[in-house]
This record gives sequence, structure tokens and C-alpha cells, in this order.
Amino acid sequence: MTTLSSTQSNSHGDGSATAAPADYDVAIIGSGLGGLECAHILASQGRRVIVLERWRQPGGCTQGYRRGGYVFDTGMHYVGGLDAGQPLHDAFNRLGLLRLPWVRLDAGGFDRVTIGRQSFRLAQGYDRFVDVLAADFPAEREALERYVAAVRQSDNVGDMQMSRQMMETNAWEWLTQNFSDELLVNVVSGASMKLELRKESLPLFTFLHCNGGYIGSAWRLRGDGGQIAASLIGDIRRMGGEIVCGAEVVELVEDDGRIDEAVCNDGRRVRAAMFISDVHPAVTMQWLRGSRMARGVYRRRIAMLPDTFGMFTVSVVLKPRTVRYFNHNEYVYRNADVWDFYTKKGPVGGLMVSCRVPEDAHIDASGNITDSELYATQIDILTPMLWSEVAQWESTSVGRRGDDYKAMKQRRAEECIELASTVVKGLSGAVKEIYTSTPLTYRDYTNTPYGSAFGIRKDYSNALMTQLSVRTPVPNLMLTGQSLILHGLQGVTMTALATVGEISKQYNNR
Repeated sequence: MTTLSSTQSNSHGDGSATAAPADYDVAIIGSGLGGLECAHILASQGRRVIVLERWRQPGGCTQGYRRGGYVFDTGMHYVGGLDAGQPLHDAFNRLGLLRLPWVRLDAGGFDRVTIGRQSFRLAQGYDRFVDVLAADFPAEREALERYVAAVRQSDNVGDMQMSRQMMETNAWEWLTQNFSDELLVNVVSGASMKLELRKESLPLFTFLHCNGGYIGSAWRLRGDGGQIAASLIGDIRRMGGEIVCGAEVVELVEDDGRIDEAVCNDGRRVRAAMFISDVHPAVTMQWLRGSRMARGVYRRRIAMLPDTFGMFTVSVVLKPRTVRYFNHNEYVYRNADVWDFYTKKGPVGGLMVSCRVPEDAHIDASGNITDSELYATQIDILTPMLWSEVAQWESTSVGRRGDDYKAMKQRRAEECIELASTVVKGLSGAVKEIYTSTPLTYRDYTNTPYGSAFGIRKDYSNALMTQLSVRTPVPNLMLTGQSLILHGLQGVTMTALATVGEISKQYNNR
């Protein structure tokens, strides 16, 4: 067996390693957004950091994939709260991510929700958000003001009592009690394909926090989401951190109540004072077999927690100058069943359409596009997909799933394009190429059980058990990532800050 050296290890994934003893302050397993953010902050503090990534390129779901000369996003389509004073601004400034080419979405309707034949706009700015929807639902103005007040409260994650109260409140029940018009419940929930809507379990805090930042301000990148990973990776390496690809961890070795080293599938061993896992908690627990600190009951409890649904995605290359660029997201539903359409049989009942900012777009200093006419080159279409819909192929691997699987994906893609065409003018005749993915794809590339889009399912009736802490029973092993406090780009970033905070406490207490 070999041991990775902090001075001579390979950070480009070719598998080579030396036999010199390793000596890192923190070893981070997984290079998704949370892992890279933790590595960036710790490296900036002078810690000796190494990131171990099983795949051949780092970045997780922030990383795009290339097909036919085009780069497509896998999980990063837009973000909220980047303006000064808003939740992500300071964190992204600290991480060097504000320098990326962010484009502000339409202020008067960054998200547009179509239900049946009716369309509604969700506007940026809390007062404008209320005014725009109140024009369609005048009797609900006070209810909309209460909703926005609750959204703003959810952004104050420092108010632990309020956050806990919201975590223990059922989102669906709160919304239906607050709004008298069920159509409005569907409208304010209509842009929620960035979380799993589930009437019987979704906490109010998760619902509000995952939607709230976008009302403050909403943005997408010009170019692919891989710019986020590239920026973080470049900074980490410049600050002396290491990133090793092709290093799949299979065991965390515990000695005297602490993790002593991570063992990779090729036999290399990485020793560190502290460890952070940015991998799904259930997978992390598999590495702790025989642990004296993380006992079997704890590991089994985490392994049994249910996960959220996955996503079916259609990445579309458009024929030149056929579809105008639209600077907002489209959410479209056949019926007013936003909360449970994905559980019903039949054609796709709801989806999100995201439009890639054209590379030739001009952006001013405030992030606004100044071009009067732009044509789209790519769009992404996303719709929920249950594991049961792909379970018959679960023992297969990428590229080897058979003709029935291909036929299923083709049918689903055609349904998605048909529904998206009701809101994107000219789409049906503009398709040049399509590429699709299912929860199986995400499972195989990201090592996420069942290809879950948002990690472990939060449950208001069991809040303490489903909202996992960044700490584990092993004192020098921390967790980070979307399965803990919150998911989404903002949630993962806030969780990364919490994880690093716990690491800093341990160093300060030495």
C-alpha cells in the first residue's frame, strides 16, 4: 500500500503516489460545491488541505458535461441572493465567486409559472413580488405580505428558535391556511422544482428558504456552471491545497476514537488531523464499519433515512436563430397540481425550462444584459423522476442500459419538449440535438443513492432526525453537503460555512 505525500502527491488524477508519510490538517472527501467551498476557506486560513475525488474531474453537480462541442449544466441553473446585504453576497465575495459573469434575471418576472392556460410572474424585490401577484389575486394582498415576511424570517438562520419552529411546521398546511385561493398556493409553489414538494413531510423552513433568496435577487451565469468549480479549484491550488482525482475512498480507519486515515480503492492511504465528508451521509457511514464512536445504531439510522426524488433532464441544442433568448425561467404545469403531479401516471405534468445565456451577450456593471436581441443556442428542461421509473435498470452502468431504457428516455424527452413548447415559442421546430439523463445517471456520476436530486428528505414531523448536524460521533469527522441543513447552492454554501466553523472550534480549543 502507498501513502500520499503532502509535498509529492499527484493532484491531476493519474494515480501516482509516493511512500512518504502524509501530513494534512484537513482531508476532504468529495469535490462537490460544499467540499470545494470548505477547502477554499480552510486553505485561505493557512490549513494544509487535500481533496479526494472519486471521479476523473472535480466539481460534482456544478461541473458541466460536453457533448457535440457544447457544454451542458448538470445541476446549477440559477442562484438567488447575490446583491449586497443578501444571504450569499458576503460568502461568494469571500470565495471569490462574485467575479464570475453573473447575469441578473428579469426584475419583473425572473420566474414565470404557467398552470393550464394561465401564466403568472414572480418578481424580484419583496414589495414588487407582492404587487405583481396581488394584481392577479387582489383579495390575497395581506396573505402575500405575510408570506414575504415569513420568507425574510427564514433568511435569518441565526434565529435558531424561529428556524426550529419553521422546521417543525408543515409547509403545505401553512400555505393553505395562509392563502384562501388554492391557485395562488400553486403559483407561489410553482418555481419549487429546486426542491421536493411533498405535502405530508416538507418543512416550512425548507420551502421558504429554498425560494426566498431568489425574490431578493435572481441570477444565472453567462456560460456553464463549471466556472464555479474552476474558480474554487484554481484558488485552492494557488493557496497550496491539493485536489486528487481518481481517489475513491472506501474506508475511514478509526484509531483511539478518531479517524486516522482514509483508504482509497487503489490502496493509497491519506492521513490527516481532521476529515470532512462531502459525500452522501449514508455512503459515508459505510466507510466507518467497525467504528467504536459511530456505533451501528447511528449508522443504520442514517442509512434508513429516505431520499428525495431524482430528475430527468433534457439538454437541447437549438437550430441557429430560431428561439429568442429569454432572461427568466419557465415553469409549466398541465394542471393545478404542482405539489403532486410527479406521482401521477401519464405524460409529463410539469417541468422547468432554463435558457443558457448566449456567449455573445453583453453585460453591464450591474449584471444586466444590454443587447436588444439575442438568440438562444441551448436550453435545459428538468422534471422530477421517481426511482421506481428506472429501478428495472439499476444494475446497469452508463452506456450499457439497453434499448428499452433508450426508448423510455426518448418518450420522456418528447413529452417534455411538447409541454415546454406551450411556453417557448418555436421550440418544437427548433430542436437540433437532445441529450438526456435520469436518476441513474446522477447515481453513477455523483455516488448519490437513488440519484437523489436534493439528498436526504427533510420531515417536519421528525425534524431533529432528518436535519443532520455537520458533526458526527467521531470528533474529527465532519459532514457537509446538501443532505444536512439545506440543499441548493445557497443551502450548501451555508452548510459549508457551518462545517468550517466546527473545524475552527476544534483548532481553537486545542
